[in-house]
Amino acid sequence: MHKVQYKRVILKISGEALAGDHKQGINTDIINEISGKIKEIYDMGVEVAIVVGGGNFWRGRSGKGMDRSTADHMGMLATVINALGLQDSLEARGIPTRVQTAIEMRQMAEPYIRRKAVRHLEKKRIVIFACGTGNPYFSTDTTAALRAAEIDAEVILLAKKVDGVYDSDPNINPNAKKFEKLSFLDVLNKELGVMDSTAASLCKDNNIPIVVFGLDNPENIVKVILGESIGTIIM
Repeated sequence: MHKVQYKRVILKISGEALAGDHKQGINTDIINEISGKIKEIYDMGVEVAIVVGGGNFWRGRSGKGMDRSTADHMGMLATVINALGLQDSLEARGIPTRVQTAIEMRQMAEPYIRRKAVRHLEKKRIVIFACGTGNPYFSTDTTAALRAAEIDAEVILLAKKVDGVYDSDPNINPNAKKFEKLSFLDVLNKELGVMDSTAASLCKDNNIPIVVFGLDNPENIVKVILGESIGTIIM
């Protein structure tokens, strides 16, 4: 019988994962399935904070010819849509949640305050972080690394479209090699592209391990918490 491996985690969910086969927007079946698995680990006593991306609605680099800061701010707003959708799905399962945004929009969510976020977790509420860091030029992977450091999370669970880190794109190269374990220096030196260099450096400097796994099967969220060997561990 596996035991819970972590007490407090950051779960990073990409926007694309919430879209599922629809490619864009929110697939309610997918988001409900993910919420069900989050409830399972919540019921195990794990303190869960979530960082959501916004790529199912908008990616900053999508704005060709657009000012980068403007495009990134549009992406931040996309993450709020996903955060509210995830909040609604979790609360339908009886889980108290709070959405905190790095850009204030008080009518819909709390502004991000580190002490409040930690207190929510201690009171067994799930906290969903939206709007990235609130600054352009920073990805939501960097947000996950930053928030993990701020709230003393033990690990970042990086849920991706692929089931780990490969030496090349497995969707293009059928002979791509999957890594079971990597160091942050490996990620940086080999430019593996699993996350941006800012996020990797921040995790390295703060000794925050990352488990990269596929969200094609939401059950993987539970498996990672129970310490099953799936995906790729970066530390």
